[in-house]
Amino acid sequence: MATGQLFSKTTQALFYNYKQLPIQRMLDFDFLCGRETPSVAGIINPGSDGFQKLFFGQEEIAIPVHPTIEAACNAHPTADVFINFASFRSAAASSMSALKQPTIRVVAIIAEGVPESDAKQLISYARANNKVIIGPATVGGIQAGAFKIGDTAGTIDNIIQCKLYRPGSVGFVSKSGGMSNEMYNTIARVTDGIYEGIAIGGDVFPGSTLSDHILRFNNIPQVKMMVVLGELGGKDEYSLVEALKQGKVQKPIVAWVSGTCARLFKSEVQFGHAGAKSGGELESAQAKNQALREAGAIVPTSYEALESAIKEAFDKLAEEGKISPVTEFTPPSIPEDLKTAIKSGKVRAPTHIISTISDDRGEEPCYAGVPMSTIVEQGYGVGDVISLLWFKRSLPRYCTQFIEICIMLCADHGPCVSGAHNSIVTARAGKDLVSSLVSGLLTIGPRFGGAIDDAARYFKDAYDRNLTPYEFVEGMKKKGIRVPGIGHRIKSRDNRDKRVQLLQKYAHTHFPSVKYMEYACQVETYTLSKANNLVLNVDGAIGSLFLDLLSGSGMFTKQEIDEIVEIGYLNGLFVLARSIGLIGHTFDQKRLKQPLYRHPWEDVLYTK
Repeated sequence: MATGQLFSKTTQALFYNYKQLPIQRMLDFDFLCGRETPSVAGIINPGSDGFQKLFFGQEEIAIPVHPTIEAACNAHPTADVFINFASFRSAAASSMSALKQPTIRVVAIIAEGVPESDAKQLISYARANNKVIIGPATVGGIQAGAFKIGDTAGTIDNIIQCKLYRPGSVGFVSKSGGMSNEMYNTIARVTDGIYEGIAIGGDVFPGSTLSDHILRFNNIPQVKMMVVLGELGGKDEYSLVEALKQGKVQKPIVAWVSGTCARLFKSEVQFGHAGAKSGGELESAQAKNQALREAGAIVPTSYEALESAIKEAFDKLAEEGKISPVTEFTPPSIPEDLKTAIKSGKVRAPTHIISTISDDRGEEPCYAGVPMSTIVEQGYGVGDVISLLWFKRSLPRYCTQFIEICIMLCADHGPCVSGAHNSIVTARAGKDLVSSLVSGLLTIGPRFGGAIDDAARYFKDAYDRNLTPYEFVEGMKKKGIRVPGIGHRIKSRDNRDKRVQLLQKYAHTHFPSVKYMEYACQVETYTLSKANNLVLNVDGAIGSLFLDLLSGSGMFTKQEIDEIVEIGYLNGLFVLARSIGLIGHTFDQKRLKQPLYRHPWEDVLYTK
């Protein structure tokens, strides 16, 4: 693996298993470094395709999403890095699939807990095919000023603090991703910064070792010195010892193996990583530090002295003229996300939708300020929910019970009315529930259902203007308008609509005032003198009684009542109620497995 640099300013990656934050951090780093193209060429989200919107600086971009690794590699042949954010259960299989793609050169496996047998197979395949694995259990790596993997180096603030937006002279390799962030900061304080940093991962069998990367750094001219942070457990550091003894490394190495405190414990200690386990004396931090020191590495006496050791090594190279001063510059500012800026109070952004009836942002949804738990625990009914969501207030129980009675009475009117007929025909055509329901709902209007609203409007206008039933009816006749809420095809003076009687009885018992209903009954008396079937129908009863509900409850102003009638709330009540029946007819046809409906020829009058 000894070769040289893994990444450059043109390196592009494929990102497996969509994670918005690490991808956006990569793109923000790209912008910070002045890259011309985003480092993420495509996203692989198994089973999905399309595009994912993200930001490249201030510009919103669409990154392609592919359903398979093969499709992504075919679509982006120049992307040679595979960043795998799969879980430990599927990381091995997806990583192997990526390694087998001819375009993929480097695979970074973020998941920890990948089975050791799987890790060994991946390592064997990668080495046999001249490919590089970083991880498992890694945060990734970074080429300063050029390319970074996922969440490497943390936030943009930390990246700027560590001067990672431009290359330095130090090659860094560590087992720990968390300690990498600390060391990037340490190195930036006492040197010109990182050129490349790699966290190989904390599992027992890393895909690439400390010495693999040190030998690679040795071949990169821009890297003038190396820093190694190992840890107790395993024998990886000894391969670096051998490389030093054999003269394979010509550049200064400052090294430290953490875990020296393990000797303070009487039993074996596990330090987080699977590989950081205090085994025999040979795997102890003390033994490794001593071996590295004897092989020629610069090893301080403690972790606290590591920063000073790095500084001394760097200063010596600078004095010898082996390090040229880095030209500093101020990186561009990364625009803040709108949500972050709003939360911090830095910007004011206009909203696009206003909602006054519900809010689901808290611990539980609220209807007009009433928590869902209250609605359930206090036994609110459908009428109560309608009063909250439609009228934005809790109406008295007699009002909400009246609403529920209206819904029950209007839920269905048999299979022959236009709405039910449409739903039945649509269901028999094999369409889904929503299509069948909508087909029926689209017939609701002035001739089917809409009479409730019109009845309320005309009765209210006539009553409020003190028109007599004669003046009202005859005035409508002169305009060529039928009185809505009056008339029925079947019901008559001698065959009253039971639904109307039930509503009137309920109102007389519970409503404080029924002035509009009484006016509607006076109108009915006049219309019955003209024809036996011009009775007050259920639309007229609901329309007039709703006016009595609104005015008699004392909870609405005159302006609010006018607005409710004008907007068409009452028609909404019919739409809600009749949806129950239309859904029932849809289910009924599907349950009966009825075939496609065709209207019979004998029911059509064919004329020329």
